[in-house]
Amino acid sequence: MTIDNFVNEVKKITSLNDLKAFKQAVEGNYAWLAQHFNGKNADELVLARAKFTDELLCHAWRLLSLDGSKHLSLCAVGGYGRGQLQPYSDIDLLILSKKPLSNTQQDTVSQFITFLWDIKLEIGQAVRTIKDTIQLAKEDITIATNLVEARLLAGCKDTFDALMKKAIAPRTWSSKDFFKAKLDEQIKRHHKFNDTSYNLEPNIKENPGCLRDIQSIGWVAKKHFQEYDGTTLIGHGYFTELEHAELIECRSALWQIRFALHIIAGRSENRLLFDYQPQVAKLLGYGEDKPAVEKLMKHLFRIVQRVSELNSMLLQRFSSDILGQSRKKIYCFNQDFCVQDGKLIPQHDNCFPSPVAILSFLELLTKNPEIKGLDGKCIRQLRNARRKFQSNYYHEYEDCRKKFIELVSNPDFFDLAWDIMHLHGILRAYLPEWDNIVGMMQFDLFHAYTVDEHTHRLVKYVRRYYLQKEEFPRCSRIVNDLDEPQVLFIAAIFHDIAKGRGGDHSKLGAKDVYAFCQQHEISEKNTQMIAWLVENHLLMSVVAQRRDIYDPDVVKEFASAVKSQSHLELLYALTLADIRATNNNLWNDWKASLLRELYLLTHKALDNGLQCQDTLAERVVSHKRQAALKLEELQVAESVYLPFWSQMNDDYFTRFKPEQIAWHTKTITSIGSLSPNEVLVAASNETSRAGTELLIYCHDRPALFAQIASVLDSRNCSIHDAQIVVTKDDYVFDSMIILDENAERISSQARANNIASAVKEQLLKPGRSHSNQRRMSRQMRQLDVPTKVRFFDTQDASTLIELEALDAPGLLARIGHLFVDLNITLKMAKITTIGERAEDVFIITNADGQALTHEQKVLLRKQLKIKLDQPEVNTAI
Repeated sequence: MTIDNFVNEVKKITSLNDLKAFKQAVEGNYAWLAQHFNGKNADELVLARAKFTDELLCHAWRLLSLDGSKHLSLCAVGGYGRGQLQPYSDIDLLILSKKPLSNTQQDTVSQFITFLWDIKLEIGQAVRTIKDTIQLAKEDITIATNLVEARLLAGCKDTFDALMKKAIAPRTWSSKDFFKAKLDEQIKRHHKFNDTSYNLEPNIKENPGCLRDIQSIGWVAKKHFQEYDGTTLIGHGYFTELEHAELIECRSALWQIRFALHIIAGRSENRLLFDYQPQVAKLLGYGEDKPAVEKLMKHLFRIVQRVSELNSMLLQRFSSDILGQSRKKIYCFNQDFCVQDGKLIPQHDNCFPSPVAILSFLELLTKNPEIKGLDGKCIRQLRNARRKFQSNYYHEYEDCRKKFIELVSNPDFFDLAWDIMHLHGILRAYLPEWDNIVGMMQFDLFHAYTVDEHTHRLVKYVRRYYLQKEEFPRCSRIVNDLDEPQVLFIAAIFHDIAKGRGGDHSKLGAKDVYAFCQQHEISEKNTQMIAWLVENHLLMSVVAQRRDIYDPDVVKEFASAVKSQSHLELLYALTLADIRATNNNLWNDWKASLLRELYLLTHKALDNGLQCQDTLAERVVSHKRQAALKLEELQVAESVYLPFWSQMNDDYFTRFKPEQIAWHTKTITSIGSLSPNEVLVAASNETSRAGTELLIYCHDRPALFAQIASVLDSRNCSIHDAQIVVTKDDYVFDSMIILDENAERISSQARANNIASAVKEQLLKPGRSHSNQRRMSRQMRQLDVPTKVRFFDTQDASTLIELEALDAPGLLARIGHLFVDLNITLKMAKITTIGERAEDVFIITNADGQALTHEQKVLLRKQLKIKLDQPEVNTAI
């Protein structure tokens, strides 16, 4: 069956009352599109769907005798106006009249619109006069843009022509104002996607380098030239025939993906979510396993890079022609390049005769900060040169290697030149290892970007240490004290370069470093440092977030691995940049405080010759002294706080800051003694930079941690640290750092107090009465995170558990209740959420206050897997 058969079947329907026949035609067309899509013919099918829709709408228009209404027009606008419709895209209509509709016309038009809804067409409609349409177009660039692509479907041609004459008139939107508005619109749209095409769940329509960027070229061209058939830009010298063909090829590739996405989703879905990626890959012929998705996404990301380049070239040319030539003086650097209005412009047609010339061009960008970007002609030459020299990687040439090392040895290179090197594929052409990670997916909720985009951003964060010294002053001091900054920058470039090869990417990356450094004649000393940083780039983050950093053995082990202050400082700077570049929502004061504490403790331990116990003993004395001064300011007498302090061991004074100790002391001593049934719960936004501190003080009771975790989970709050101390007089002292749903401290003290009241109310109830109704997110349902449990015995007769599991609602409450069921005492919890994974640390003892026996560990591991690997349920606790 062809699309013409569908059209003929529609024409046979003689009455709008035959809704069943119209619905069957619509549903049959959807099914026909899905059946006939072979992964490569979306171009034909989007035109076919538009043709079918045209005929259906026009037939309905005629059956209502609207074609006989004077001065009334049915117009297609927006994407539908282009005569292209993806399977479930909205059908945008403008019902246009010369004058306000009569009552009879209003009733008939209303009947027409209702009919379209009844037969399940997704329409977006507006009923307007010519005057109203033009007035709204003047006020709204979106409406003005829709009119640029308007098309008459049925009705009065004179009315439509009158609208279009006014719509294209300069007094509605001048070519200059229209271009400026569309350029501003694109800039804002790109900002929504963090100004990168390399998002792991890209929007095929809106993402930088996707369909909207192609459409923007057409809109501006159509407005500027008053006609646009695709070859207009060639005739006016904006594009070469090859570039235009490339743009059409890229559009076709994006259409295929979007078409498949609509078919899979069964609706107008433009986000290529994790949920859909395997099915889309299968429908497009890649297969449906993880490697198939990787192939699909790599193909997509290489397409969007090409679109971004073409879009940039065209919009710059339009900017020059439409907005007028610059009056600023042209400054020439050499016989190859000059600069005007901050744009680098080639002075002849062969500015990149060799690979080393491309790297020399990057050097020019590095040494001349007045250059803010590339002219379209420069981008064109760069694209052509990149393709001309693609038979060999640039690092194979000795003069390129020398130039590359010169570049990465200059921190200024990592401004515009580094962005250009990444954006325009120069680093991919230089280094085969980098070529392998371009567009590489990372299948988790922890990473927001592809491997290459994450690394690009990490390098930029390292560069920011030089430029924004007040942001991370310690890191700024570290990098500015470096005699050879290329050590840190090369380590940053290589830290994830071995991902996707199988095995430990840190160790494989370190091997890559040795080969690279030998080839580039980097000294043995620097080679060893770079390789160590790459191999250990996750070490500090793992220790800070998953180990007890106040345990002397942990600090000593980490300090022994770090070896020296210089290793520590470079690792600290790299780790901060790595976390910040992973996900915009990942960095917070909690992580900052953990890393800062580990850095300071290790720094001191290295100074003390790894005498970590001495380091922590100094900390106890210092914290007590500072807390006493604060309590004096708060008018808390020594005779009041010393009895409380006497009930706490040195570990308490090690773990908490003086500000916290003072607040704990004042809050607890102000209430006197507690009866067995009383509970003190308080919250503060002032004591910790890491988040809101929640304080619980009471006589010990079963399921204390589980009940607290349950309440916080129901309030969309998360526990990031829990310190549980049993005082010498048998009170339980809990301090928890909690964050809201945005991984930030609780927004106000009033809300913090409200949460504290809810916790107290729950703790005063018997049993497991709280019910968690929060559901697992859409993304988490698609991810497989098996529960992993590791045990470590500590020197203080306790057991440390490292637990990895899916961060499902009610996770901590279930763990807490399991501890109660197995008669396990929780001493400390450190909670870390990394995307969809919970990576938590618990320090526990058995009923005898000792480390768990082998049999107890086996039982606990088994029960944790049973509890946490089961399907999602509403957890009654």
